[in-house]
Amino acid sequence: MRRETQHVLLLLLGGAVLRIAVDGTHLRYVRPGHRWLLLAAGAVVVTLAVVALVRDRRGPVPGHHHGGAERHVPWLLLAPVLVIALVAPPALGADAVGRTGSGGAVVRDGDVFGPLADGAALPVAEFVQRAAWDTGGSLDGRTVELTGFVVRRGAAVDLARLTIACCAADARAHLVHLAGDVGDPPPDTWLRVRGTVVTGSATAATGYVPVLAVASVEVVGAPPDPYEY
Repeated sequence: MRRETQHVLLLLLGGAVLRIAVDGTHLRYVRPGHRWLLLAAGAVVVTLAVVALVRDRRGPVPGHHHGGAERHVPWLLLAPVLVIALVAPPALGADAVGRTGSGGAVVRDGDVFGPLADGAALPVAEFVQRAAWDTGGSLDGRTVELTGFVVRRGAAVDLARLTIACCAADARAHLVHLAGDVGDPPPDTWLRVRGTVVTGSATAATGYVPVLAVASVEVVGAPPDPYEY
């Protein structure tokens, strides 16, 4: 591969990193706080590529000769780089949950959750934690609102959300089984549901997957940031 091609590939790689950091695509892969790290890394890569291109333009590399056909063929190698830059993979969804299963609730001391207002919008992970470990019964008789994507297990419809500590590679799934009339939504459909927990449903026997008795369900668009933290 010619030196110029290497530099251009490096330039496009840095540009792709900058693009996903600027337009918010990075939220499919990493925490929001990592945006500035991506911006810095992309800027460094782009700067190195530009410096190398300028340096090589000032004079040919000793012993290196350019042929007419040779000058154009290596540019075909840019095709996969352009695909990576322009077609970003989607965030993890139902397929990832199906492969890894529910991560379950992290064991913690009981009766550590604060009071909960009726109708409160909760992260799915917090709802699972409260249902599994809160001995104070903060969810009992309370209507809650949850937003997540659909995971199908046979005829069952579950609501899921993935939590990440650093990036999508360490994603952990939290599931809530939806009981009631929720229709027949396909996997990865984003829903906003309201309902009440079935007390005692989040146990070791169920994999710490609580049951939500659904009062209402609404199809919504995927949020810009699909993960919880």
